[in-house]
Amino acid sequence: MVQPHSCPNREQVVDTMIGLTRLSIPDRTIVAGSDSPELYVALRRRGFIRVATTATCRVPRGQHAVGLITGQNSIQAIEAALAQISPFLCTSAAIAVLIDSRESTFSLRIRAKLEQMGFRIEAGVRCQQGLVLSAYRQGFGQVENAA
Repeated sequence: MVQPHSCPNREQVVDTMIGLTRLSIPDRTIVAGSDSPELYVALRRRGFIRVATTATCRVPRGQHAVGLITGQNSIQAIEAALAQISPFLCTSAAIAVLIDSRESTFSLRIRAKLEQMGFRIEAGVRCQQGLVLSAYRQGFGQVENAA
């Protein structure tokens, strides 16, 4: 059951993630993190029908255009979620990550990890629950083929 006092915060994060990734109804979206079931439901309520979690999507084939990660509390948990979601994302995917820590070194490590995975940071927006970073991966397939 959704707690009434947490609803506005969650809605703000969902709105921010949708806006930053330019998520549209036809986009295939994969969600990860400890709050992924709640994020999944919030997206479905808004009409996004092509949403899956890493637990419900059977085979990672790089078929998703957008990845969303929420609910992490440590750098290790976010890095694990990034590693888990990466095989599901296509070569020109967008990703948004909720970082709930206020430490700047924490967000710098996540930025470095995203860049290592072929993403380019586009924006960071401060919400009540933390910082939402968005990044885009373009031409990552060319880099993978060259390596």
